[in-house]
Amino acid sequence: MELPHFNGMLLRTLTSATLGACIAAFPVLAGNPYSDVIRLEVRQGWTQPGGTHIAALHLTLAPGWKTYWRAPGDAGIAPRFGWKGSRNISEMSLVWPAPHVFEQNGLRSIGYKNQLVIPLKISPDAVSKQIRIKGEIELGICKDICIPRTLKFDQEVDADLSQPDPVIAAALASSPFSASEAGVTSATCALSAIEGGLRISATIMMPYAGGTEFAVIEAGNPQIWASETQTHRDGGQLTASSDLIHVSQDAFALDRSAVRITVLGTKHSVDIRGCAPA
Repeated sequence: MELPHFNGMLLRTLTSATLGACIAAFPVLAGNPYSDVIRLEVRQGWTQPGGTHIAALHLTLAPGWKTYWRAPGDAGIAPRFGWKGSRNISEMSLVWPAPHVFEQNGLRSIGYKNQLVIPLKISPDAVSKQIRIKGEIELGICKDICIPRTLKFDQEVDADLSQPDPVIAAALASSPFSASEAGVTSATCALSAIEGGLRISATIMMPYAGGTEFAVIEAGNPQIWASETQTHRDGGQLTASSDLIHVSQDAFALDRSAVRITVLGTKHSVDIRGCAPA
């Protein structure tokens, strides 16, 4: 059973103050001050006519606290998922709602405040049997300090549920548009060598997404770290560039078809899968 797993990037750039805050927080995790700043429940969801079951992980954060997207920015902490003990799951995909960009003290992070609902699209081995969603999520949560948390979950889901959950439906509706939905007509990528890696420069022909647009480039390989993307718009053309470095510091080949570019705007966000050679 192949289930999604997201690795945190070892080369994330943190200021000494942020790193120090994270380290200092470790001894107090078992104490009361931070025990209730985040809670997790599994929303059981519903089964679609074709047999796909829609459930969700629902994270609720205390006021002022935030957590991070799958690509959290240089000042964020990437979440990691484990699904050991899950049953009757053939395939599963996570649907991320469009995140927000946070700017603080010259650092950019990407994530969520108040709550995060991550829909799970599950293809069961046996449509008529219960699904067990079990595992844990390791994530970072931040306010004045950043602390790591590990949250465990275990939920039996009935196969005969048919009524859509409005909370999950809202999260699905807030996910980024596909390239075709957003009117993207082309996306090309040029690669150039830099010391220790590659620079990727993407040229995207697409309508304006609103406000100050931020693009996030993911290499499609968890072992390849991507720097904060520089984004610029000129009319109907959006350009985005980032430096890519393998965690082993060795040379690597980049699969352009696996590159993922997310454009975050105030009107909507766009999820672009793959880019053609420039």
